[in-house]
Amino acid sequence: QEYRDKSTREEIETRRLQDSQTNPEETSPSEETPSEAEPTSTTENKAPPQISLLRNSNSRFNLWQDLPEIRNSGVLSILQPDEIKLQEAMFELVTSEASYYKSLNLLVSHFMENERLKKILHPSEAHILFSNVLDVMAVSERFLLDLEQRVEENIVISDVCDIVYQHTVNHFSVYITYVSNQTYQERAYKQLLQDKPAFREVISQLELDPKCKGLSFSSFLILPFQRITRLKLLVQNILKKVEEKSDRESTALDAHKELETVVKACNEGVRKMSRTEQMISIQKKLEFKIKSVPIISHSRWLLKQGELQQMNGPKTSRTLRTKKLFREIYLFLFNDLLVICRQIPGDKYQVFDSAPRGLLRVEELEDQGQSLANVFILRLLENADDREASYMLKASSQSEMKRWMISLAPNRRTKFVSFTSRLVDCPQIQCVHPYVAQQPDELSLELADVLNILDKTDDGWIFGERLHDQERGWFPSSMGEEILNPKIRAQNLKECFRVHKSDDSQRRKLGSRNRQ
Repeated sequence: QEYRDKSTREEIETRRLQDSQTNPEETSPSEETPSEAEPTSTTENKAPPQISLLRNSNSRFNLWQDLPEIRNSGVLSILQPDEIKLQEAMFELVTSEASYYKSLNLLVSHFMENERLKKILHPSEAHILFSNVLDVMAVSERFLLDLEQRVEENIVISDVCDIVYQHTVNHFSVYITYVSNQTYQERAYKQLLQDKPAFREVISQLELDPKCKGLSFSSFLILPFQRITRLKLLVQNILKKVEEKSDRESTALDAHKELETVVKACNEGVRKMSRTEQMISIQKKLEFKIKSVPIISHSRWLLKQGELQQMNGPKTSRTLRTKKLFREIYLFLFNDLLVICRQIPGDKYQVFDSAPRGLLRVEELEDQGQSLANVFILRLLENADDREASYMLKASSQSEMKRWMISLAPNRRTKFVSFTSRLVDCPQIQCVHPYVAQQPDELSLELADVLNILDKTDDGWIFGERLHDQERGWFPSSMGEEILNPKIRAQNLKECFRVHKSDDSQRRKLGSRNRQ
């Protein structure tokens, strides 16, 4: 984790330095294939030093080039700078897997196999809490052994993405099982903390053990989900550094594609579990004044919900300055349906109109004074009565208005054109503070994420599209720093397209993905 944080911070600082330069140096890879040093027979006959390094989490050598064996070999004076960067990227994947495996082992030996905890938990509770973590750990161990064997073969690592590919295809399905159980796992953990004081006491004591390094039990439970996502980013980092049209580029593209498939399956597994429960909860709160619409569907999920102000009376009354010009309404926006309600006593909502999401249109009103600020028109081309209807709605802020407009009509043109059109040099921002999404239309960010800015508001919100996975959402502008240098923006786009070039059909879909 310390190495990862250091590496991420270095990536941020590098971009800052490049962005501040008026004439940045070209960052295109070298045309020549970097030379690799052949190991001497003496090196081949030595006991492999990398094994002890990978197993020892207290090692002070975080970088491949800092290893005594590398420094003493003279190989650093032979390799091209680009090859050294590639070696570091591959070395990070191996060492981070070793650290991850050690943490998994701690989860099992320190928590799961604790005798006091076993006596407290019913077998069914333990099964929900720990799921198939033993399978996940076995897969990690097998993966790590193959990676370590590759590192032993030569002090200059030949490749790791071919190993990543094989294990992703043949073994990483265990991650989908584990991650899909996350919703039940979180609920079971909260319930146990609430209902079983003995469980709460034992967990607290185990967390205080120096082995945990101040980390909570829940932070160990979420490790597999974090790891499969992180592996994809590590392979992306390698892909940026391999020589173009090489065998290593081909294996990196293959590995990335398979990892992306697993990550998507994991995300979908989590969403299905939580979405079903959320839809059941919403349906219980709705009372239909109009013809009832079935809410629960396997292909439906909530995109946004919240209160807006609806303008009363005919449109000619817009000029009236009265406190009762607007009244509250409540919207539930699903991926395929809009339901318009009024809140009634008992935490219930009375539905008085609805429309398919594809038949919604929005229009922003020009500023017409304070009472009509942040007002937009919502048009239902075909509502519950099979006729066209219009609503003049007022949001609490400019950002809330824009968020509703983009959610209601996702194909509406944003302020800036997405990079996927390749028509405009889109503004970019890099994340310097992590952010956890609070609403369905928001986007969680990790340090060093690079995003294209599609829209922004005067009150401090940005609608962005992350380059590495094309996920879209809102986040506070204070979480990032804008990238001003056009050459750096162009380089970021070049790296993004390279990651996805193995699937031309996928590239054609980038512009329409996740329009929510």
